[in-house]
Amino acid sequence: MLLIDTSVWVSVFRDPSGQARQQLETLTANREVLLTRFTQLELLQSSVNEQERTLLSTYLETQNYVELSPPSWQEAAQIYYELHRRGCTVRSPIDCSIAQAALENNLLLIHSDRDFETIAQVHPLQNIRFQP
Repeated sequence: MLLIDTSVWVSVFRDPSGQARQQLETLTANREVLLTRFTQLELLQSSVNEQERTLLSTYLETQNYVELSPPSWQEAAQIYYELHRRGCTVRSPIDCSIAQAALENNLLLIHSDRDFETIAQVHPLQNIRFQP
Protein backbone atom coordinates (compact mmCIF):
# COMPACT_ATOMS: atom_id res chain seq x y z
CA MET A 1 0.00 0.00 0.00
CA LEU A 2 1.13 3.51 -0.81
CA LEU A 3 0.77 6.73 1.13
CA ILE A 4 0.92 9.72 -1.22
CA ASP A 5 2.08 13.00 0.33
CA THR A 6 0.69 16.42 -0.53
CA SER A 7 3.95 17.36 -2.25
CA VAL A 8 3.27 14.74 -4.92
CA TRP A 9 -0.32 15.85 -5.51
CA VAL A 10 0.81 19.45 -5.90
CA SER A 11 3.34 18.36 -8.53
CA VAL A 12 0.64 16.44 -10.39
CA PHE A 13 -2.02 19.16 -10.23
CA ARG A 14 0.36 21.95 -11.24
CA ASP A 15 2.06 20.13 -14.14
CA PRO A 16 0.49 21.32 -17.41
CA SER A 17 2.38 18.70 -19.43
CA GLY A 18 0.68 15.78 -17.69
CA GLN A 19 3.99 13.96 -17.23
CA ALA A 20 3.72 14.01 -13.43
CA ARG A 21 0.23 12.50 -13.60
CA GLN A 22 1.43 9.77 -15.94
CA GLN A 23 4.37 9.01 -13.69
CA LEU A 24 2.11 8.80 -10.63
CA GLU A 25 -0.35 6.55 -12.46
CA THR A 26 2.49 4.22 -13.42
CA LEU A 27 3.80 4.18 -9.87
CA THR A 28 0.41 3.49 -8.32
CA ALA A 29 -0.91 1.00 -10.90
CA ASN A 30 -2.66 -1.93 -9.19
CA ARG A 31 -1.71 -0.66 -5.73
CA GLU A 32 -3.92 0.68 -2.99
CA VAL A 33 -3.39 4.42 -2.45
CA LEU A 34 -4.02 6.14 0.86
CA LEU A 35 -3.89 9.76 1.97
CA THR A 36 -3.73 11.44 5.34
CA ARG A 37 -6.16 14.10 6.50
CA PHE A 38 -3.17 16.46 6.41
CA THR A 39 -3.11 16.06 2.63
CA GLN A 40 -6.81 16.78 2.47
CA LEU A 41 -6.29 19.92 4.56
CA GLU A 42 -3.23 21.15 2.67
CA LEU A 43 -4.76 20.67 -0.76
CA LEU A 44 -8.03 22.34 0.14
CA GLN A 45 -6.36 25.30 1.83
CA SER A 46 -4.21 25.94 -1.25
CA SER A 47 -7.13 26.08 -3.69
CA VAL A 48 -6.81 29.06 -5.99
CA ASN A 49 -10.55 29.61 -6.36
CA GLU A 50 -13.94 28.23 -5.36
CA GLN A 51 -14.22 26.08 -8.49
CA GLU A 52 -10.90 24.36 -7.75
CA ARG A 53 -11.82 23.93 -4.08
CA THR A 54 -15.13 22.30 -5.00
CA LEU A 55 -13.45 19.98 -7.51
CA LEU A 56 -10.76 19.00 -5.01
CA SER A 57 -13.28 18.52 -2.22
CA THR A 58 -15.38 16.21 -4.37
CA TYR A 59 -12.32 14.21 -5.39
CA LEU A 60 -10.93 13.99 -1.85
CA GLU A 61 -14.25 12.71 -0.48
CA THR A 62 -13.79 9.57 -2.61
CA GLN A 63 -10.28 8.77 -1.36
CA ASN A 64 -9.17 6.32 1.33
CA TYR A 65 -7.43 7.73 4.39
CA VAL A 66 -5.09 6.39 7.02
CA GLU A 67 -5.93 7.83 10.43
CA LEU A 68 -3.61 8.44 13.33
CA SER A 69 -4.38 6.64 16.58
CA PRO A 70 -4.12 8.49 19.93
CA PRO A 71 -0.60 7.09 20.64
CA SER A 72 0.50 8.11 17.13
CA TRP A 73 0.59 11.77 18.11
CA GLN A 74 3.15 11.12 20.85
CA GLU A 75 5.20 8.97 18.50
CA ALA A 76 5.18 11.74 15.88
CA ALA A 77 6.34 14.21 18.51
CA GLN A 78 9.09 11.75 19.45
CA ILE A 79 10.29 11.67 15.84
CA TYR A 80 10.55 15.46 15.81
CA TYR A 81 12.28 15.47 19.20
CA GLU A 82 14.84 12.82 18.22
CA LEU A 83 15.72 14.59 14.99
CA HIS A 84 16.07 17.93 16.75
CA ARG A 85 18.37 16.36 19.38
CA ARG A 86 20.58 15.02 16.57
CA GLY A 87 20.75 18.43 14.93
CA CYS A 88 18.48 17.47 12.03
CA THR A 89 15.92 19.98 10.88
CA VAL A 90 12.40 19.00 9.94
CA ARG A 91 10.41 22.03 8.89
CA SER A 92 7.03 20.76 10.01
CA PRO A 93 5.71 18.48 12.72
CA ILE A 94 3.01 17.58 10.19
CA ASP A 95 5.66 15.69 8.23
CA CYS A 96 6.55 13.78 11.39
CA SER A 97 2.87 12.87 11.78
CA ILE A 98 2.65 11.68 8.17
CA ALA A 99 5.84 9.66 8.61
CA GLN A 100 4.42 8.11 11.78
CA ALA A 101 1.25 7.11 9.93
CA ALA A 102 3.41 5.42 7.27
CA LEU A 103 5.61 3.73 9.86
CA GLU A 104 2.85 2.28 12.00
CA ASN A 105 0.85 1.07 9.01
CA ASN A 106 3.83 -0.29 7.06
CA LEU A 107 3.12 2.00 4.10
CA LEU A 108 5.48 3.10 1.35
CA LEU A 109 5.50 6.90 1.41
CA ILE A 110 5.73 8.65 -1.95
CA HIS A 111 6.84 12.27 -1.58
CA SER A 112 8.71 15.25 -2.99
CA ASP A 113 9.75 16.64 0.38
CA ARG A 114 13.27 16.52 1.81
CA ASP A 115 11.92 16.30 5.36
CA PHE A 116 10.95 12.67 4.78
CA GLU A 117 14.48 11.85 3.67
CA THR A 118 15.73 13.43 6.90
CA ILE A 119 13.28 11.35 8.94
CA ALA A 120 14.37 8.20 7.10
CA GLN A 121 17.94 8.78 8.27
CA VAL A 122 16.80 8.04 11.83
CA HIS A 123 13.66 5.90 11.40
CA PRO A 124 12.93 2.93 9.09
CA LEU A 125 10.60 4.96 6.89
CA GLN A 126 9.97 3.26 3.55
CA ASN A 127 9.94 6.10 1.06
CA ILE A 128 10.42 7.04 -2.57
CA ARG A 129 11.15 10.54 -3.74
CA PHE A 130 8.77 11.45 -6.57
CA GLN A 131 10.63 13.34 -9.27
CA PRO A 132 8.43 14.17 -12.24
